[in-house]
Amino acid sequence: MGSSRLMEMLLLLLIGLVIAGSRLDAEALSTNYYAASCPFVEIIVRDTVNQALRRDPTLSGPLLRMHFHDCFVEGCDGSVLIDSTRGNKAEKDSPANLSLRGYEVIDQAKRAVEQRCPGVVSCADIVAMAARDAVLWAGGPIYDIPKGRLDGRRSRIEDTINLPLPTLNSSALIKIFGQRGFTVQEMVALSGGHTLGVARCSSFKNRLSNFDSVNRVDPSLDQSFAKTLVKACAAGDSSEVSFDSTRTFFDNAYFRALPVGGGLLSSDQTLFSSPETRGLVDAYAMNQARFFLDFSQAMVKMGLLNVKVGAGGEVRRDCRRVN
Repeated sequence: MGSSRLMEMLLLLLIGLVIAGSRLDAEALSTNYYAASCPFVEIIVRDTVNQALRRDPTLSGPLLRMHFHDCFVEGCDGSVLIDSTRGNKAEKDSPANLSLRGYEVIDQAKRAVEQRCPGVVSCADIVAMAARDAVLWAGGPIYDIPKGRLDGRRSRIEDTINLPLPTLNSSALIKIFGQRGFTVQEMVALSGGHTLGVARCSSFKNRLSNFDSVNRVDPSLDQSFAKTLVKACAAGDSSEVSFDSTRTFFDNAYFRALPVGGGLLSSDQTLFSSPETRGLVDAYAMNQARFFLDFSQAMVKMGLLNVKVGAGGEVRRDCRRVN
């Protein structure tokens, strides 16, 4: 057998092992993973999240987004929770993560779980459960998630370059999500998570002035909406604007806003501007139940991204630092 053919076979074998290993990692998770070791974990996390949201309903969006930002960087391993140290700038201090809030909710849930089941439940699982519970509290779909993720030991600011930028068009979004195994439909459904929460003016100010050589303001923006945004952002880049008219309610208002030029980010409005995704936007705008179903399934799939199991991770005692 020629050396080139042997190398080809070895490469195919290596690829197969990597794929099989990733599948085994995902299969190590289970919806009843803590049934024996920590049977009350679901109740503890849900109660903690519900109490926090009763005090501050605006936390629902940040808690959902925390899970997404965690999974898209180093996988769903709680790395977004780790604090920076003198020798390491962590993910949470990236400009892309400055709008995240609710870390104290995760801390509180972790402390409560540790009192009942010390050293058993990972911070990564708590983040996933908190996101799910925030969606439900806000009126969204109920869904169960596999559990058993371990916490990662790496959190570096430079890794957040993998997060989708708010200026991306649909083709770039399709490519980035596709590289992580998501279909176009799943990408659009996950984008619907923007029905909760806000964005800072720094994320969309490029649409409000000197947009291009022809247009001062992004022509895909509704003119009245654009004026509202200009006024809201007069206070500075840190000013916040809701993604849709129902900031604390999980519904399909996000998709209903896109056909009338009400998408806040370029990466929102592009979903309607592009023929590749417009049909899905229309479908979700007309059928909230379909959006809820597709969103639930896409969230479960997202929660399996590059999960850590076995020697690949740990159960942190403190979600803000590695053991």
